[in-house]
Amino acid sequence: MGAKELDEVRSNMARAATRFDGAEREAPQLIAVSKTYGAEEILPILEAGQRDFGENRVQEAQSKWPTLREQFPDLTLHLIGPLQTNKTKEAVALFDVIHSLDREKLARYLKKEMEALGKSIPLFVQVNIGEEEQKSGIAPDQTIEFVRYCQQDLGLDIQGLMAIPPVGEPPAPFFARLVELGKDAGLAKFSMGMSADYETAIEMGASYVRVGSAIFGARDYT
Repeated sequence: MGAKELDEVRSNMARAATRFDGAEREAPQLIAVSKTYGAEEILPILEAGQRDFGENRVQEAQSKWPTLREQFPDLTLHLIGPLQTNKTKEAVALFDVIHSLDREKLARYLKKEMEALGKSIPLFVQVNIGEEEQKSGIAPDQTIEFVRYCQQDLGLDIQGLMAIPPVGEPPAPFFARLVELGKDAGLAKFSMGMSADYETAIEMGASYVRVGSAIFGARDYT
């Protein structure tokens, strides 16, 4: 798995983008999700020209990305997994974009650490779009108020919304709901869609899709 699969995903993305019937927009961006994969598996994808990568865990990302960034300083690293407040300092130092802002306490910690490091990181608010008890994210009916708090009270750079639809249900209605929420909140970017549903997400208006196994192959969690 590697460069060939990356090209296939890019081709599928281009075709899906032609089926999007909304207003003119930038082409959706591919985040290659490299969680659980080592530097030796990531390197061929970097050499094939991919520059946006996603990781779920701060500690795992710290073990491989500083060295890779020395070789490829133009890469963009996205945190797409849950962020604990005790890892905020490390996350702000390492990542370029954070997609999992989901509570006021974390927003305050991010503000503090960004000020300390002199950084302004683009953020996505994670929405629990299916209102599932086991999932992280702001409730849909609290999203607009939370976005305004982050922007107006804290001065954070909220770029858009992120969500993961419920497993086993058609994703399109959840993607559509996220886009409507974003519009109501004055946001225009959407981080949605993974290996199984990224084409649908693009058809519904995704700005970023997060694709891992379709590029790297099945993960070995052992």
